[in-house]
Amino acid sequence: MKETSKAVLRRVRQPEFAIRYFVGQGLDIGGGTDPLGLYGELFPAMTGLKVWDIVDGDLQHLTGLADNTFDFVHATFVLQRMTSPREALSHWLRVLKPGGHLVVLVPDEDMYEQGHWPSRYNHDNRWTFTLFKANSWSPASVNLLELLPSLGIQADLRRIESLDSSFRHRLPRFDQTLSPVGEAAIEFVIRKRPQAEAVAGGRLNADGPLSARDVFLLTGLRVETPGGG
Repeated sequence: MKETSKAVLRRVRQPEFAIRYFVGQGLDIGGGTDPLGLYGELFPAMTGLKVWDIVDGDLQHLTGLADNTFDFVHATFVLQRMTSPREALSHWLRVLKPGGHLVVLVPDEDMYEQGHWPSRYNHDNRWTFTLFKANSWSPASVNLLELLPSLGIQADLRRIESLDSSFRHRLPRFDQTLSPVGEAAIEFVIRKRPQAEAVAGGRLNADGPLSARDVFLLTGLRVETPGGG
């Protein structure tokens, strides 16, 4: 399906991925056949990437990887195969450094499974995902807007999006991710709050003066300082 490769075409047009999310040393969970590292030149702030796939160990618990190790964690179409999505996400956050970002792609149940369960397209799938529904046809449905807030005070949801711009809703049921452009997915990004920020209930920037240069860069206004500086 090459979902990471397809996502790159979209992500290079969204500056947050290059300047904020894919920054520093990363971990690519389940990325063995389609690693994010293939596109390192498009995300120049990414200084390194470790692929962690089945041959490396358990994808849910990441046994052997220390807490607070990676600047970012990336997982594409992996979460639906885990025994417990909540437990998996808690461990993926565990190995992430405070201030880092967890970027996850999951198949959207209506665009991918399209009303049929068990999955016709991937027999390893244990769960289906939706942004939120009051009622789902899937007996294994996970509402992300219910799941993600349950991850605790350090989980800061920064982005969540249904990726349906290339999905053709009028076609009969088939796996549209087999096409070169069809994503049929939901993407979410969680920032790991530093503990002090999590306990405080949000970011608390310290009081302090801004330099004249900072004011000019932020606002374009020139501020007179003593001595004409």
